[in-house]
Amino acid sequence: MLVYQRAVGGWPKAVGEAKVDYKRPMSAQLRAATLADAKRIDATIDNNATTREIRHLTTAFKQTQNAAYKQAAERGVRYLLAMQYANGGFPQYYPDRSNYRHQITYNDNAMVQVLRVLRSVAQGEGDFALFDPALKPLAQDAVTRGIDCILKTQYVQNGKLTAWCAQHDEKTLLPAKARNFELASLSGAETVGIVEFLLGVDNPSPEVKKAIGSAVAWLETVKMPGLALQEITDPKQPTGRDRIVVPTAGATLWARFYELDTNRPIYVGRDSQARYSLAEIENERRANYAYAGTWPAKLLATEYPQWQKKWENGKSGL
Repeated sequence: MLVYQRAVGGWPKAVGEAKVDYKRPMSAQLRAATLADAKRIDATIDNNATTREIRHLTTAFKQTQNAAYKQAAERGVRYLLAMQYANGGFPQYYPDRSNYRHQITYNDNAMVQVLRVLRSVAQGEGDFALFDPALKPLAQDAVTRGIDCILKTQYVQNGKLTAWCAQHDEKTLLPAKARNFELASLSGAETVGIVEFLLGVDNPSPEVKKAIGSAVAWLETVKMPGLALQEITDPKQPTGRDRIVVPTAGATLWARFYELDTNRPIYVGRDSQARYSLAEIENERRANYAYAGTWPAKLLATEYPQWQKKWENGKSGL
């Protein structure tokens, strides 16, 4: 991890096409080449990169008292602070702004993972209590601005707060397109991670309560009861397998993507065309991307009701 840390303070998730794998032994040649490549601008918060290293190194310092681990983790935190936009959002990559990497990124809980780390730093939780105290107020300010960004990016549909897109324009704060199969839409997956983070806000403001209640109400509205996602083996398909949606009593599914103003589930292949059935897009995408799932189930069944008892006295927060 120390070798892979970039000069800017963050970590890459991959170098070119090669995924960073800390379990793989490094040859002397690879180590030297990686150190020499420290100025590469591929540091990111995608796929838990940077946040996982900060957490791991923080624990390693507690166990070993090796100052290099603490210094690297603190550099990682300063990287997160540096990459944050003034409006509180976090891009997927920094300083690389190519393609969609500059957009505010909720996809795969990227921004949420950052805010969780910064909240731990701000509150001195667990091993993070060993960090430089000067980082605490900076982290707290970043979390406050991050929550403000979350509230401002929650999509308003016909005057009503709903959910979030996987990525938002960093200037307009509106839902934005990323990869060809990731259109500007409302997310049945990323919305869950955002709400779960907001549930952890201590003494939530009326605005935070409203955001939570509105998002939960939206997730209830767009659920697809009586359906389940099934993984099957299918030698006729290019991948040799497939995912199909099947009627199943007692099951409930949510789509990854919903149309912004109709809440209609959409399924988008590499041709960027929205379709209304999973079966209509190419097998490669069906088999390798999560277009439907049960992401909100635990939130709706247990986490939100518990939060209501604590902060809303049984009221919805709407």
